[in-house]
Amino acid sequence: MVENSPYGAAPLRGSPMPYATVNGIRLAYSERGTGLPVVFLHGFPLNREMWTPQRQGLSDRARIVTVDLRGHGESDAPLWQYTMEQFSDDVAGLLDHLGLQSVVLVGLSMGGYIALMFCRRHAHRLKALVLTDTRAQADTEEGRAGRFQMAQTAYRKGPDAVRDIMVPKLLCPRTLQSNPMVVSQVDAMIARMELSGLAGDLMAMASRPDSVPLLPSIRCPTLVMVGEQDQPTPISDARLMSDRIPGARLEIIPDAGHLPNLEQPERFNQALWRFLSSLD
Repeated sequence: MVENSPYGAAPLRGSPMPYATVNGIRLAYSERGTGLPVVFLHGFPLNREMWTPQRQGLSDRARIVTVDLRGHGESDAPLWQYTMEQFSDDVAGLLDHLGLQSVVLVGLSMGGYIALMFCRRHAHRLKALVLTDTRAQADTEEGRAGRFQMAQTAYRKGPDAVRDIMVPKLLCPRTLQSNPMVVSQVDAMIARMELSGLAGDLMAMASRPDSVPLLPSIRCPTLVMVGEQDQPTPISDARLMSDRIPGARLEIIPDAGHLPNLEQPERFNQALWRFLSSLD
């Protein structure tokens, strides 16, 4: 156990705690390493396994925590409306469970929306923030309509139909053509989604508030990352955030789409570690 750590004590080795009961549900999580705690929030419609390259590549230098958000992976998937406020409070509850007072929060895509809501509700618990392949703007009317249609598709046809829609959006053409292992990993994560989680996510994303006015008030060190070929949240969205958050850095990951941490894990980890190692 790590004693007298400013970030809270790590669990005893050999005594894993894979679940936390938070806000009336069970959240599955994984952690590895000691020191600076870095909490990773996955995107839609994935789970904590998307962060495997980061857990493997950075846990010798930091305490890496990954979580299955409600509705995903091994966490509970209650049938009810989900909100970004609820997701962010789940994350705060997990930090309480782990005894973590201050963390670096890394959010990708939907995880970035949750991280921005965490800034609104729990900013005092942020040591630093990493927003990757996400956007601050709320959905347009067209975007909300698209989420409604995807929910109907999921209801009628199941996760396989969502996978067919999402995989070409999540991965760049090079990955789709030359990295079948990553494609298979993404396929498998989407296949595990339950309908309640899919619908809940889509409602939460469609109803999230505009976070652009929030950006100038973010005071913690911030890194914005984006895949060079990201389609859902392109470089222009990343630049908007990095330009408006005081002192924010921008990292563009070449030869990657919406999931640069899986498509270019070494480049992603190097860029992330440069930022983490610069923190006091």
